[in-house]
Amino acid sequence: MTDVTSDSAATRLRRSPLHERHTALGAKFAPFGGWEMPLEYAGGGVLKEHTAVRTGVGVFDVSHLGKVRVAGPGAAEFVNACLSNDLGRIAPGQAQYTLCCDDATGGVVDDIIAYLHADDHVFLIPNAANTAEVVRRLRAAAPAALTVTDEHEAYAVLAVQGPRSAELLGALGLPTDHDYMSFRPATLAGAELTVCRTGYTGELGYELVTPAAHAVAVWDALTAAGPAYELRACGLAARDTLRTEMGYPLHGQDLSPEITPVQARSGWAVGWDKPAFWGRDALRAEKAAGPRRTLRGLEAVDRAIPRPGMRVYVGDTAVGTVTSGTFSPTRKQGIALALLDTAAALADGDTVEVDVRGRRAPMRLTRPPFVTPSVR
Repeated sequence: MTDVTSDSAATRLRRSPLHERHTALGAKFAPFGGWEMPLEYAGGGVLKEHTAVRTGVGVFDVSHLGKVRVAGPGAAEFVNACLSNDLGRIAPGQAQYTLCCDDATGGVVDDIIAYLHADDHVFLIPNAANTAEVVRRLRAAAPAALTVTDEHEAYAVLAVQGPRSAELLGALGLPTDHDYMSFRPATLAGAELTVCRTGYTGELGYELVTPAAHAVAVWDALTAAGPAYELRACGLAARDTLRTEMGYPLHGQDLSPEITPVQARSGWAVGWDKPAFWGRDALRAEKAAGPRRTLRGLEAVDRAIPRPGMRVYVGDTAVGTVTSGTFSPTRKQGIALALLDTAAALADGDTVEVDVRGRRAPMRLTRPPFVTPSVR
C-alpha cells in the first residue's frame, strides 16, 4: 500500500461512506483495491492500533470489500458448483470461507466469505479489486433463473475486533452469542444490519454489514459507546499486521491466479469430494502429484524484517520468495509467509536465509499462526 499523493489520484478512487469521519480523526489514506481507505489514524499508528485489537477492541472500516448477491431457485446449489468449499456443510445463518478458482489452472481468482441465507439466497463478500471479475464469472455460468447482483457500493462493512468486542456490541443491544462463522439480523440506531461472527484478525470479533446510507449512524453509535471499552479506530496497516500474525493469506500475495490452494495450504477450504467446482480437475491432479512449492511460515532469528518479494536461500540456492512479511508487534520480531520449493525438503525448525536488502538474514521455518488464535 502506498500513500495517495495528489487530489487527481484520489478522484480516481472510490470512497467509503465514512470518509468524512476518517478525515475528522486525522486518518492517513492509501489506495486499496480501487478505494481510498484509512491506513492509520493520528494519535494511533500501527502499533497502538494493532495492540488495541489484541488486548481490547478496535473498529475497522472495510467497506471497500465487495458485496455480491446470488438469488433465485437453486442459488446455493449453483454457488456450490462454482466455488471451492462445500456449501452443503453449513446451514442457513452460517458463513463459510471459500475460493473462486480458475477452472483450467486451479489458481485462485479470489478468496470469499459466503453467507448462506437460504437455498435461494447467498450473499458473497469478495475482495475489492476482484469483485468485478467474480461477478463476471458467476454471471457467465448462471442459469437464466438466477440473478447475480453486484452490490459493491450499496453496503458498508465495519469490523469490530478484539477480546472486548462482545462487551461493546452487547452494550448496544446487538447479538453477540452466536457461533463463530454465523450471522444474525439486528438493528442499531435505526439501521438494519447483519452481525457476522467473522473477521481477519484472529481475535474474537464481528463484522457489521449495513446499507451504505446507514453507515454513519452505525459508526457514530459504536464510537459513542466506545470509550468505556477503550475502542480505537484502526486502519488497514494494522489489519495487515494482525492477519499476518495469524498466517491468514492475502489475495494478490499469498493467493493469486498463479498460486493454487494446494500450494497455499488452503486445501481445507476445498470440498474435494464434491462432483463439481471450478478448478476441480486441476487441483485434484496437483494434490495427487504433490505441489512444486508450498506456503511456509518464517520467523526472524535476528532483528531483520522480511518483506514481500525478498528471496529465500539455502546456502547459495534460491528456494523461494517471501509473499507476506512484516514486524510482528505481538512477537516483537520479523515474521513472514513464503512460497518455498518442495524439492528443498525443508522441515519446520530448519533455518533458511532471506536476502534483506543485500544481507542474508537467518530465519527459522515454522507453521503459522505466529500467535495463539482467539476467534472463539
